[in-house]
Amino acid sequence: MKRFNNNEKFLSLRTKFDYFEYQSYKFKLSNEVLIIEFNFNLSNKYFFNPKLEVPLRSFYNGEIDKIPNLKNIVFHLGMIELVSYWKLACPQKIIIRPHTLNSQQTNWWKKLYFNGLGEFFYLNSIETNENEFVEIISEGDQTKILDADLNFDKVIVPIGGGKDSVVSLELLRNSSFEVLPMMINPSPAGKRTIENAGFLLEDSIVVKRFLDKKMLELNEEGFLNGHTPFSAMLAFVNVLTAIISGIGNIALSNENSANESTVPGTNINHQYSKSFEFEQDFDFYVKKYIHPKVNYFSFLRPLNELQIANLFSRFPKHFNTFRSCNVGSKKDEWCGNCPKCLFVYTILSPFIDRKKLNGIFGKDLFDDTSLKPILMELSGNSAIKPFECVGTINEVNAALARSIKESSENKDRALLFIDELSYLNQNNEIENILGEFNEDNNLPQKFLNILKSALDD
Repeated sequence: MKRFNNNEKFLSLRTKFDYFEYQSYKFKLSNEVLIIEFNFNLSNKYFFNPKLEVPLRSFYNGEIDKIPNLKNIVFHLGMIELVSYWKLACPQKIIIRPHTLNSQQTNWWKKLYFNGLGEFFYLNSIETNENEFVEIISEGDQTKILDADLNFDKVIVPIGGGKDSVVSLELLRNSSFEVLPMMINPSPAGKRTIENAGFLLEDSIVVKRFLDKKMLELNEEGFLNGHTPFSAMLAFVNVLTAIISGIGNIALSNENSANESTVPGTNINHQYSKSFEFEQDFDFYVKKYIHPKVNYFSFLRPLNELQIANLFSRFPKHFNTFRSCNVGSKKDEWCGNCPKCLFVYTILSPFIDRKKLNGIFGKDLFDDTSLKPILMELSGNSAIKPFECVGTINEVNAALARSIKESSENKDRALLFIDELSYLNQNNEIENILGEFNEDNNLPQKFLNILKSALDD
């Protein structure tokens, strides 16, 4: 991905815009919808008013806007939402007006902002560090911890429409847990995922997120732009939905592979807010400052991408309806030309027939020579991995090695990689990876048992 030399622009904007202010938040119940709004101020020159809407469902707890201390989680939603607007000019100070943060909270947010913006800083060639990039100043009263009752026989499963959330939803819907799918701004693929699994949209948790158009206009005008930690936003939104629905478990679908840095030798990780480090930090923060009993964990954390691909291959009803391609998301299609498409094609190739894969993606991605530069990045033969949610270099190479072996046996040369990657170990590396189980996870025992049982089938 192209890097821009925007460090001088970064310094210039910080001089022109010296503070960013989180002014206020509010929420109300109107026409069967919980409406949440935030007010942000960029140095008294630009003002932003993003919002969230949560349509009511029968399983929510009565008058959800009357839940004691609900403003705690609403305030924290603003804390993660603000980073998308702060990054426009990266002011030296962030002023938090609604509530006071103690030093531990302040340091927690600085860590999230800095690491969650790691890709943004890297691709804009911004030179800064965690201590100096921003100062957070807060005032107001302290928030009070929530104590809403929670049911731990139920689980919220966020759905994005890709293979990972398909696996989580299918495994958990056949368990003893009552499952509620959850989506932010539901995509067509997300809707198909829940429908294929036997759920209805009106019986699922739906949240609508509205960005302030002024931010998009400023991006067009040349203000700084780049990746923000969306998964952290998703995490806080899911805590909100857990509290208003009284559900104690939030089961994400982030795998062990998300821990690998995008830029080798650094902490720069496109998937930082999907990493186990963030998961642990978030679980600690929520239990100490928001609700002491919410279980936030990734159901697939013990697994790698190859294991997830293997499990996904058991659910053919999802083959032609799942999507992960960001480039083709607006058209609800696989573009067939991006790192995400090539990665998913590659990781599924050991488990799904080549002809079926070609039908899913619309062509044979292993026979498209224009994808060679992307393949070099995915396989570790370039300086960096793609800035996408993709698996580890070892996982990719194990899948490629299996495909090379099968192509050779079938005398069907995979033109894209057969020569460049002929050095790959073609023995049993994939079998070793499929036998792994990462013990660094936060899964409650009942969820661990479900996952281990699925792997043993």
